[in-house]
Amino acid sequence: MNDNRSCPLKPPDYTGVEIVSLSPAGGVADYNAAVAIAKGEAKKRFEEYMLISWYDRERDYESPPNTSERGDEFPKDGFIYYGLSHGAKLKVDIEQGRFVFFFTPVEW
Repeated sequence: MNDNRSCPLKPPDYTGVEIVSLSPAGGVADYNAAVAIAKGEAKKRFEEYMLISWYDRERDYESPPNTSERGDEFPKDGFIYYGLSHGAKLKVDIEQGRFVFFFTPVEW
């Protein structure tokens, strides 16, 4: 009998989400530099946009906070599911997951 009582999450479904992976020459100094780059990518694609969720691997911080509730032995991925379930249309991944941002266009 398998006594594993946790419910595994399905892999994220990125259907309809443009994924941009960037590794700027010389690297990215910090979160502030990374978010400026990511916002520049969003601005290229959307007249107006909203940052829905993000992750900073160095600080091990996700926003919205506490969206990953599976414990420290699992990678933080709640920000991914939050972004996708709230209409993300753009994922900007900087330096292979060092910083990850999800954006959605704002339409009036």
